[in-house]
Amino acid sequence: MGVFGFLRRNPHERTGYELYAAAVAAARAPWLYASLGVPDTLDGRFDLVGLHACLLIRRLRTRPELAQAVFDAMFHDMDVNLREMGVGDLSVGKKVKVMWEAFHGRASAYTQALDAGDSALLAAALARNVWRGADAGDGPARLAAIALAQAAHLDGQELTGGHAAFLPPESLA
Repeated sequence: MGVFGFLRRNPHERTGYELYAAAVAAARAPWLYASLGVPDTLDGRFDLVGLHACLLIRRLRTRPELAQAVFDAMFHDMDVNLREMGVGDLSVGKKVKVMWEAFHGRASAYTQALDAGDSALLAAALARNVWRGADAGDGPARLAAIALAQAAHLDGQELTGGHAAFLPPESLA
């Protein structure tokens, strides 16, 4: 490392952003909102982006540097979005911290259920977080089945090249 080696960017940053972009695209599938009744709100979109990012981060546990790059991309994006929505510079950091804590709690619950292959546990966590306990009919159970199928599909992918292919959710319902 030369004198200015500390100025180098994270070599996984681009891959992290590419993988995160795939998670965002999957989370924006209109079918999830129209057919499952996921609230089409800032919170609802945050929860689906978080779920899909969690699926990637879980898949990348054996590559912690890539998992961290996805996480970093997600929270950089959250920071940028808050600023674009007009949140003042002095409160952005606090809001991002709240979002980070929310994501961490959700990711922990989702990962536990995914690792156990426990659809009921995952559905309960999704009902609590995505629908905030409101009556969601069979939406949480259907989203849990989709998340489990997406996790299995991601398990068969390399992901290190920055390409993640999520299946269309309607094909999994």
